Amino acid sequence: MPQFETHFFSSLIFWEVVSFAILLFLLYKFAFPGILSALEEREKKIKDSLDQAERHRSEAERRLKEYEAKLNAAGKEAEGILAAAKERAQRLLEENEQRLTAEAERIKGDATREIDHERRKAVQEIRNQTTELALMVAEKVVQRSLTDADHRKFADEALDALSKSYQR
Repeated sequence: MPQFETHFFSSLIFWEVVSFAILLFLLYKFAFPGILSALEEREKKIKDSLDQAERHRSEAERRLKEYEAKLNAAGKEAEGILAAAKERAQRLLEENEQRLTAEAERIKGDATREIDHERRKAVQEIRNQTTELALMVAEKVVQRSLTDADHRKFADEALDALSKSYQR
């Protein structure tokens, strides 16, 4: 085997080292800069993507907090509106109750006044009829016609007597 001979083996190693050095030089001169720049570019893109993802995550968290704050504020506002509506409904209920009570009192007062007016009117009619009846009775008793002055005198006396008996 010729490759294991010492003279051939050393020259083979020499040419392998030379060819490896040339290959390494060519790679260093032409390939490594492109590969390194591509790797650096890829590293930069990955880092930018991670930074952008972190910014988006931070923005999303900020917006979530804003949304939760707005939701809480809307909930509190809704509770305030509901409380105000309940308060207003209670106030309206009380106002209606007061208005109805006042209306009932007014109607009761009107009815009382009307009843009093009708009672006085009835008493006046009774007096008038009693006066006429007393005059007819007096005329029959006296058997003569009375003058207007006599009529008035008897009527007043009868009314006074009737009023005194009615007031008791």
